[in-house]
Amino acid sequence: MATQTPTQAETTEFGEVSRLKGIAFKYISFGASIVGILALGVLLAYVFWDALGLETAGTTWYLSYTATLLAPLLAFIVYARTRPTVAAGAFELFSVVLGGMMLTVATVIILSIIATPPVWFAYFLTVVGPLLALYVYGQYDRKATWVGLAMLGVVVIGPVVGTVALGVLGSLGAMLGSPGIFFLSLVVPAAGLAAFLAYTRLGLSRRQSLGVGVGLPVLAIVGVPVVDTIPQVSRSVWLIGLVMFGLPVGYGVANTARQRDRWAAFALPAIVVLGFLLGEFVVGAVGATQPSPWLDWQYVTSAPSISNAETAGLYPAIIGSVFLIVLVSVFTFVFGVGTAIYLEEYAPSSGPLGTITRLINVNISNLAGVPSVVYGLLGLGIFVNIDAQLGPISYGGFGVGTVFTAALTLSLLILPIVVISAQEALRSVPDSLRQASYGMGATRWQTIRNVVLPRSIPGILTGTILALGRAIGETAPLIMIGAATTKFSPPSGLFTKLTAMPMQIYSWAFLPSEDFRYGVVAAGVVTLLIVMLSMNSVAILVRNKYQQEAH
Repeated sequence: MATQTPTQAETTEFGEVSRLKGIAFKYISFGASIVGILALGVLLAYVFWDALGLETAGTTWYLSYTATLLAPLLAFIVYARTRPTVAAGAFELFSVVLGGMMLTVATVIILSIIATPPVWFAYFLTVVGPLLALYVYGQYDRKATWVGLAMLGVVVIGPVVGTVALGVLGSLGAMLGSPGIFFLSLVVPAAGLAAFLAYTRLGLSRRQSLGVGVGLPVLAIVGVPVVDTIPQVSRSVWLIGLVMFGLPVGYGVANTARQRDRWAAFALPAIVVLGFLLGEFVVGAVGATQPSPWLDWQYVTSAPSISNAETAGLYPAIIGSVFLIVLVSVFTFVFGVGTAIYLEEYAPSSGPLGTITRLINVNISNLAGVPSVVYGLLGLGIFVNIDAQLGPISYGGFGVGTVFTAALTLSLLILPIVVISAQEALRSVPDSLRQASYGMGATRWQTIRNVVLPRSIPGILTGTILALGRAIGETAPLIMIGAATTKFSPPSGLFTKLTAMPMQIYSWAFLPSEDFRYGVVAAGVVTLLIVMLSMNSVAILVRNKYQQEAH
């Protein structure tokens, strides 16, 4: 059969047209990217400018910090740009510091302010402690297939036992005192974790790893006399900070130090700390006019105000947002990832049940595009207004605007996103790996736990990060369930009312005073961005770790 060969003229014309379209597409895409980045940069710069009060700073102040902090920091970025190992080490140090700070603040808020130490001790003995023990045993004996089911049983039964025995266990915890509770429930398990990481991840010997594990509780005890001289830091905060901040930062520093090609990454914290101190010295020496920021320590530790912008604070809203996002993270990760695993690994794909599975997947995809205000109405109907009676059990909702109601509503909002992203991550694992695992005699659960999940965790975390970033900035669902726009005290439990940072910012934005609408609102936006970016940077670091292990 004869074939027609394109003529030289046709080929040239086709090539010229394709080349012109390609060039046009390239520069249009480049221009759109530049416009988008510049627009975002201008918006962020405007918000930070107002929040930090930079318009009041003198020229000498700008010149001082440019010379001592900004210029060395830019030089380090240029240096690290062509050295991936240095950039990775610097990002890891930056992330563990931010993550440690955020974990410390969140733990102090949840364990000291909201749950109270005796309540935490009760649930540690019935839920957290047994889970940790089972996990450690599962790492020791990989053939113990019952560990997963035992952990599931603890998750289901443990909270019930803890609630029933709350009075007795809470009294026992009260006898120990807050420092004793945190030493037993945080420092001692963290010592075991530190020894485990030192041996398995850092490659230390058994004796050295044991020394690391013993050193943590010794440091906790030795540091108490020093902490007692600082009125702002209690013994409980010291123990929480030692575990939640000291452990990740210590691991990050040790992990960077053991790789010689990453040593230059230590220049980043040195530049930031020394540059700031040197800048403070220069500014004080020359008497430069400093900025008058709205975002300061008073702002993040004070109650809100609707009459005096100078004394307005975001403390109750920060506590509420942290409390809320912790609960939403737990709910969405457990139920979202669990749903995705069942639909992808266990649910039938053929027959009548397969049709039901496909119908469920279609509905989950549709739910991901539903507006957030609809989820607010759903939360209002299911978690607030329903009044049902099932035999001796009556259900009248979880209260208007309470922490639990808000957490469940926001979990419903982002649950479809988490399920879809987790399903895509599970599908990305080649089926040949599953078949190889089955060929080695592994059960379906062993295949999922040891083969599928380790390779899909990076994708699962990516979807979860995006979903939580959406949840922490939502306002419409909280308005629909009756969350307070302004609250002068933080929530003290699951069934107390709360306000969140977006709600408080929304409230301030409509006040007539310009100080509120520009300075105070801008400080709230920056605080919300800092919390969200800190959370995302830590999650990205965890995702990258799993990604490296998977490859």
